[in-house]
Amino acid sequence: MFRNHSFKVYDIHGHLPYRIQGGGIQQKKHELISRYGAERAERMRLTWDFPEIQPHNPEHDTTPLIDRWAQELDKYGIGGLNFLTALDNDNMADQLARYPDRFTGFAFHPIEAPDAAEELKRAVNELGLKGYKLFGPLTQVPFDDPSLAPVWTFLAEKKLPVLIHFGLLGHAGGIVHHPNINPLAIFNTAREYPDIPFIIPHFGAGYFQELLHLCWSCPNVSIDTSGSNQWIRWMPYELTLESLFRKTYELIGPERIIFGTDAIGFPRGYPYRYLQDQVRVARDLRFSETEIENIFGNNARRLLRLEIAGSSSAAGTATKHTI
Repeated sequence: MFRNHSFKVYDIHGHLPYRIQGGGIQQKKHELISRYGAERAERMRLTWDFPEIQPHNPEHDTTPLIDRWAQELDKYGIGGLNFLTALDNDNMADQLARYPDRFTGFAFHPIEAPDAAEELKRAVNELGLKGYKLFGPLTQVPFDDPSLAPVWTFLAEKKLPVLIHFGLLGHAGGIVHHPNINPLAIFNTAREYPDIPFIIPHFGAGYFQELLHLCWSCPNVSIDTSGSNQWIRWMPYELTLESLFRKTYELIGPERIIFGTDAIGFPRGYPYRYLQDQVRVARDLRFSETEIENIFGNNARRLLRLEIAGSSSAAGTATKHTI
C-alpha cells in the first residue's frame, strides 16, 4: 500500500547484510546465553508483530535484495534510504549502483586496521560512498588514539558524516560493557575535529544523558532516532519516545535530529511502524511542518549532500497529506 506524506522521507539508517567486524560480540556464546537471546528475540518479534524468520530458499527468493528494498520504498512512499553496512565497501557500491537515486551508503571497515585511512579514501573517492560507519563497542582502541589521526583528518577535510553506534549492542546476551560503549568516548575527537558531523543513533541506546551532554558541548554531534528504542524500558527512570524527542529538541533543536529506522532485512522489510510512531510524537509535540520535513528527510539530505526536498509548508500542502 502506497503511503502519502506531507514531506519526503529520507532514512539515514538501514543495513545490507554484513559481517561483524571487531572484537567481542562475535565470540562463541554459551548455550544458555544463546537460548536466552533467542527467547528474548522471539518475544520482541511477537510484541512488534514482525513476521517469523524463514530459512533462506534461493529457489523462492529470486528477486535481488536491492530490488526488494526498492519495492519497499515504493510500497511505503519513502524517498530514500542510506545503508550503513554491507559485506564490504565494494559490495555496497555494487548494490547502490542499481538505484543511485534511491539509495546511498557509508563505508564500513575497522578503523584500527593499518590501511583504514586508505580504504576510506578509496571508498569515498572511487566508490562514491557518503560517510563512515563504526560500532563503538567493536572498536578496540580509543577514538582519540594518535594512530587514527589519518582517518579523522580525511573525514574533516571532506566534512563527511560518521555514524557511530554506542550503547547496548546486539540482542539479549549482547554487549553491555566496553571501553567505547559510552558516547562520551568520542568527546575528545569530536572537539578536535569540529568539521566532522558525528551522528549517534538510537538516542544513545541506554546512554541518553551522556549523549545529551556530548551534544551540549559539541555542535557537530547529531542524534539519529532509529530503531524500536525499547532500551528505554530498562532505564532506572521513566523515559518515553515523546520525552526523548522533547528533551533532544529542547537541547539541540530540530536541525540535529535525524530520522532513521534501523531497517535490516527480510521478511521484516521496512519497519514503517517506527516512522508512524515518531511522526505521531513530532505532531503531538507541535513541531512545525518545516521542522518535521527537516527531521524526517532534509537533515539527512544535507549531510549526504543530496538535493533538498521542497518545503512542505508551501500553500496547500501542509495539511493535504498526513502520515
